[in-house]
Amino acid sequence: MDSALHTSHMDPGEAPQTGVVLESERLVLRRWRTTDAATHRRLWLERDPRVPSRRRVDSDGRPTVSELEDWARHYDAEPAPGLLIVEHKGSAAVLGYCGLIPNSRGRRDEPELAFEFLRAFWNQGFATEAARVVLDRARELGYRHLASTVRDWNSASLRVLDKLGFGDTGETEEDEVHGDSLLLRTVL
Repeated sequence: MDSALHTSHMDPGEAPQTGVVLESERLVLRRWRTTDAATHRRLWLERDPRVPSRRRVDSDGRPTVSELEDWARHYDAEPAPGLLIVEHKGSAAVLGYCGLIPNSRGRRDEPELAFEFLRAFWNQGFATEAARVVLDRARELGYRHLASTVRDWNSASLRVLDKLGFGDTGETEEDEVHGDSLLLRTVL
């Protein structure tokens, strides 16, 4: 895995940002830009109907592209490296995102691995490849464990997490409406 500081791929009119960009054989993981808002909204629209409504576009059309642009402007990438946009190296097409978020359950000192990809890019190994790069970076940053929460019906994400060495902790948040949420953990 190569990690380096980059300022390339910057949008016109957007302030220069230096930040860690992670790379793999096929992917570049970079900081969010306001121009990612339309793709971000597509991810919201493509979410499974079993996902809680607070994480899907509502009947008023929210979040809007404008609201997601504002989110990108103010996004604080903590815990490092934060959530990163995943682009295909050859085309610079945005495929989704992958990175670390604050732990919503479990131990405070272990961030959660999170990822989401547009449906057009499922079943091509992109989530596993991007997540491996994030795990490598997490190890470099000194994290000893990572967690991930996933709905019990999300077999694709469970397969990715299994490939990455995440194991079920036996901790479950029961939810009869949206499906139980499983807590998985890995040692780095």
